[in-house]
Amino acid sequence: MLPGDLLIYRYNGESIVPKRIEIDAHHIQMAIEIIDCFTSVTGGTQGQLDEMLLELEGDSPDFRVKRGFAHLLKSQTFSQFEVVSPLHPSELRERVYALSATSSPSVEHSKATLATLASNLSQELSREIIPAQITQGLYADLPENRILTEFTAPDPVALIHRYNLSQVQGVFYRASELTINAHRNVPGQYKLLFRYLKLFQLMTYIEGDADHGFTIKVDGPTSLFKASTRYGLAIAKLIPAIIHVTKWSLSATLQTKDFYTGNLKVGRYSLTDKCGLETHYPPGKSYDSMLESGFADRWDKLKTEWVLEREVELLPIPGSVMIPDFRLVHPDGRSYILEIVGYWRPEYLQKKFAQVRKSGCSNLILAISERLNLEKAGLNARDLPCEVIWFKDKLLPKSVLEVLDAVDP
Repeated sequence: MLPGDLLIYRYNGESIVPKRIEIDAHHIQMAIEIIDCFTSVTGGTQGQLDEMLLELEGDSPDFRVKRGFAHLLKSQTFSQFEVVSPLHPSELRERVYALSATSSPSVEHSKATLATLASNLSQELSREIIPAQITQGLYADLPENRILTEFTAPDPVALIHRYNLSQVQGVFYRASELTINAHRNVPGQYKLLFRYLKLFQLMTYIEGDADHGFTIKVDGPTSLFKASTRYGLAIAKLIPAIIHVTKWSLSATLQTKDFYTGNLKVGRYSLTDKCGLETHYPPGKSYDSMLESGFADRWDKLKTEWVLEREVELLPIPGSVMIPDFRLVHPDGRSYILEIVGYWRPEYLQKKFAQVRKSGCSNLILAISERLNLEKAGLNARDLPCEVIWFKDKLLPKSVLEVLDAVDP
């Protein structure tokens, strides 16, 4: 995505209109030139790349677009920048300075110091280290000295699509609320959308059903007690996921600063499935969090007849829906739904507990983090009509099996 200083938008009344460039010969050639810079500098330093990019900008009125292209290409999706040094540069500097302190400053002593350290490191690392590698590595941790070791060139048109999408994503950095309407899509698309909502740990309120569609309200970063840049980025990351859905629309309320006065003002933004944006996200993610992924990995190492399933159908409840994390299935036909509740603010916990009560699901197991402040949220796990498991940093399969053995001896 793009940083705030590379976002370009204008106002039309209260509506915000982000810049989207045309896919034409002019912009395709611009993208090719930026991509060629990265290709030609591969194996060189970031400083050399930045000099080439600055020269390419010149006095062009499109300099912010060119910088936007370059910023996207510097991401790990396309580029790998590495610190190339025999040792970590800070340790290498310490070793050089320690040796240098034993002799007076001179060109001859500097060469001798480098030669001595190169010989010592060659023995320690069991590979040949030459003085030039030490000289190069001394300040290799500075951004301009990092080496572009690998570059995967995208198609120029794909880069333009990524740029346009990033301009739209930037709108949501200052969102106070986002409302998504998903209109009668196939169940798989709903599941994919809900899975991304959980992946980015967004605070959502879902109403509706699979037959008529869902209305999803997402709290924005400026609705929190303290605005969070990280949460604003999480909201922005959701936009490419929505594009996977066939029929949808969204509207957002934004808090932006007036350019002249610096005062906060309300902005509006809306988008539909006819927007013409293209997503670079894969069709789905295996797991919604490291917590779930770790649990699944540990389960696979167990010797148990219970099978852990990732693909779980939506669990309808009156006026809303739950998206369970796992299903546990036994060969004799028994099955249980497992829902993991990690870190959420009090309002979300209240909503989650209300959903559990409404679900009427007799085979639900709720795993709750001990780090959650249920008392602050006015909640008591004893009031839930389901089995409850408590965990600290990670959910252990053994705890789940103990519950399964207790309910189904």
